[in-house]
Amino acid sequence: MAIARSIKDRQSEGAALGNLGLAYYSLGDYPKAIDYEQQWLAIARSIQDRQSEGKALGNLGAAYYSLGDYKQAIEYEQQWLAIARSIQDRQSEGAALGNLGLAYYSLGDYPKAIDYQQQLLAITRSIQDRQSEGKALGNLGLAYYSLGDYKQAIEYEQQWLAIARSIQDRQSEGAALNNLGLAYYKQSNLTLAESTLTEGIKVWESLRGRDLKDREKVSIFETQRSAYRTLQKVLIAQNKTEAALEISERGRGRAFVELLSLRLSTNPREQFPTPPNIAEIKQIAKSQNTTVVEYSIIYDEFKIQGKQETKESELYIWVIKPTGEVTFRKADLKLLWQKDNTTLYQLVSNSRESIGVRGRGGIDVAYKPNPTNVKQRFQKLHELLINPIADLLPKNPDERVTFIPQSSLFLVPFAALQDEQGKFLIEKHTILTAPAIQVLDLTHKQRQKVSGNQALVLGNPIMPSFATKIGVAPQKLPDLPGAETEAKEIAQILNTKAITGKDATKAAFIQKLPQARFIHLATHGLLDDFKGLGVPGAVALAPDGKDNGLLTANEILDLKINAELVVLSACDTGQGKLTGDGVIGLSRALISAGAPSVIVTLWSIPDSPSALLMGEFYRQLQKNPDKAQALRQAMLTTMKQHSNPSAWAAFTLIGEAK
Repeated sequence: MAIARSIKDRQSEGAALGNLGLAYYSLGDYPKAIDYEQQWLAIARSIQDRQSEGKALGNLGAAYYSLGDYKQAIEYEQQWLAIARSIQDRQSEGAALGNLGLAYYSLGDYPKAIDYQQQLLAITRSIQDRQSEGKALGNLGLAYYSLGDYKQAIEYEQQWLAIARSIQDRQSEGAALNNLGLAYYKQSNLTLAESTLTEGIKVWESLRGRDLKDREKVSIFETQRSAYRTLQKVLIAQNKTEAALEISERGRGRAFVELLSLRLSTNPREQFPTPPNIAEIKQIAKSQNTTVVEYSIIYDEFKIQGKQETKESELYIWVIKPTGEVTFRKADLKLLWQKDNTTLYQLVSNSRESIGVRGRGGIDVAYKPNPTNVKQRFQKLHELLINPIADLLPKNPDERVTFIPQSSLFLVPFAALQDEQGKFLIEKHTILTAPAIQVLDLTHKQRQKVSGNQALVLGNPIMPSFATKIGVAPQKLPDLPGAETEAKEIAQILNTKAITGKDATKAAFIQKLPQARFIHLATHGLLDDFKGLGVPGAVALAPDGKDNGLLTANEILDLKINAELVVLSACDTGQGKLTGDGVIGLSRALISAGAPSVIVTLWSIPDSPSALLMGEFYRQLQKNPDKAQALRQAMLTTMKQHSNPSAWAAFTLIGEAK
């Protein structure tokens, strides 16, 4: 762009601005995309380049559509359509018509959406664009589906399926099968819905091939989650609860499972394991000697003010006892948005905020504690997540319960959930979590490979500088004297010397890593995706001139960890990017690098109570090798001095208990 400006090449300058707009659009930064496309539009108009003017208008329409401003999107797409027709650009005319159809569909004006898609269909057939013809047919099917005309919807989706197969467009084939399965389900043709959705899932799973990077697999999976959810609904409607559990498990953590298998196995065939069947799921619960609780959030379409909207409808819950007994229960989520005007995600977020999280070292302090709200919201979460299955959980508090959350439930501090009497869940149960049942099987295999025999304890390094936003001057992270005290106490318990201050560098950490059996990091945790690689999160270490001191999740993925336990006693280390594959962040990176057990935090932890809790955890661990029981006892001890759950409930154990 700079060159184009310097030589006053307005056409190239405009094209560069348009490409920048598209790049920001791909990143999801729609306001920035709009800014660049507006600049391109101005140039195209000033040099009377009608084709570029049309494309800029179309890109602006797409950006406003992505922002949910459908009326503005329609305005721009109409202008593009007029230009395309005036210069007889049939391809652009078709694209504008299709975009208009999608915008009217999103506004709930299905007849108008059908009209535009029909016009697009006619153009695609006249210019023999088979791929666009298929998509137009698919969109027509969706519009008729939203009108409740399932027969007509099926007709169009079948035509799309035929085209997708004829041009070997596997992505479209999977989407058409998914749409067909949904329409069959709405027609109560459960047998055909089941076989069609199963076929669609197989097609989509074939796209997550061996040659793709982990990030690409996660990204593909994001577009495919609805097929697994719909198939679960179809199976539950037929009372096939165990088959639905298999699909629930098959629809989560697949990229993670493949990543772990790749690290664990020398046999290429084992690197792409098949999802577990019901017998294997039961066996995992038995070998772990734990009661497994798996959640699946189910959505449905509801007509709200004449418009079809997808909302949370039910929570499916399976309980697998160590005996192999599987029980299915469900909770109604509709009342959350019908009566309380909220969602499960908002309830989880509000619960965490009302705790009054203070932040280790004072980062991002935004919340004031509200004890009334805390109790109310944690009781509401208990009502939804625990009440339906309370009778199935072990009566002995020392027996383990492993929660397999989904989506926003990964952010739930299960230990802090309260029953009607105000009793916390940790008082009644020993708690762990995992992203999928199959991940538990793989962390168990990792546990057998532990070879470290020393302790690596690091706390309060000389802090690196960190920019919160692009273009903002980096600021040095605040020191954590409490973390240093914590590290020194834990080092004493583990019979080693804590690495602190300027010595706590990335190089020192990596040097001691191969021999470490226990790794404890008491420092700042950060949630950003520093290199734009799709794996957010970093741990603050001391800069040493050769690096900036930030150990990113992406760098951790490339390490080889031989330890049996890694504890990140830092802020927000259990958070990250929520996906259908679980939380993409530090915990996933550590487990993938070889750690069978990881303790991370769900929010910014307060300094003093965290040091108390961690010290107690390691003292308990000296007496009893069960990490879940040690963490429970440490929480109960801390609770006596600090009753607010913000002080003790952030810590969560992922993976192996022993």
